[in-house]
Amino acid sequence: MTTEVKKVAVLGGGSFGTSIANILADNGHQVRLWMRNEKTVQDIANIHENTRYLPGKKLNPSIQPTTCLETAVGRSDILFVAIPSKAFKQVVTQAAQWLDPGKILVSTTKGIEMDGFKFMSQILEDCTPCSKIGVLSGPNLAKEIAERTLTGTVIASEYGEVRQTVQDVLSCSYFRVYANSDRFGVELSGALKNIYAIASGMAAAMGMGENTKSMLITRSLAEMSRFAARLGGNPMTFLGLAGVGDLYVTCTSPLSRNYQVGFALAQGRPLDDILDTLGGTAEGVNTIRLVKGKSDELEVYMPLVHGLYEILFEGKSLKDVIKKLMLGEQNTDVEFVLPGPDKLANLKRG
Repeated sequence: MTTEVKKVAVLGGGSFGTSIANILADNGHQVRLWMRNEKTVQDIANIHENTRYLPGKKLNPSIQPTTCLETAVGRSDILFVAIPSKAFKQVVTQAAQWLDPGKILVSTTKGIEMDGFKFMSQILEDCTPCSKIGVLSGPNLAKEIAERTLTGTVIASEYGEVRQTVQDVLSCSYFRVYANSDRFGVELSGALKNIYAIASGMAAAMGMGENTKSMLITRSLAEMSRFAARLGGNPMTFLGLAGVGDLYVTCTSPLSRNYQVGFALAQGRPLDDILDTLGGTAEGVNTIRLVKGKSDELEVYMPLVHGLYEILFEGKSLKDVIKKLMLGEQNTDVEFVLPGPDKLANLKRG
């Protein structure tokens, strides 16, 4: 960990933004945590606790919470943007007036914007003067990070300076930061895994066995990598922490909000009611709609995405969709390593 003290801002006072701010403060950096909610600002300042999103989790007292975006952005060299995707562009556009090309911007939001199927790092590129941009993603349940549980994450950027700086400011005894240059693949995997966490929550609520859960996770990984390859990404990225690592934790942990959505859906609760009482953002719901449309456009075979879309937005029953999935096309297991017919023939001749 670097000994140089950095001026860092975290935009977004939800559970993950607060947890990242806590790590930065633990590492001795000057941290401003921006949010809109004045009560949460007062709670963090006075009792060092985010009572809304991380009740009972004590935070480093050096965190400086604020509702003034100019103060947070203008006085920082590094910014972590932890805003839900639906408000991401609005906040970033407002913050741009206090940014300059020398600042490092890192998105932690695992979602896709509806307008143009854009990822959060692309919004940072389009709406700010900054080019030093990265993405932070991985199996990072905020409540566990706030408890200082051992955790690994990935910083992805084409800029070595961004990767090294983020590793320096975030790495500590309980938070390990790995580097990756495939920003697109890491960001895509972080968005897609939310879809399949909803499916896993449904499976758990229905009492499905371990064989079923295992099949669901591995076929989810196949869909994710197939979709990424069609978009020009590297499917091998999905074998890392941001891919299979994040997919596993969100598909197996009741702490995952997307898992909670799926669990409640399988119990027969209406989607709107679930989202109203969730206490946080479930990015997977919006992502299902966007990825379904994109997979139709690109003609990518994604039966799990299409099945979930039918349940959430077309009123289909869970049992009917499962039956349809089981009767669908039986694809290859790991399609990126299975040789084609010509190669198989050559192997046999050899």
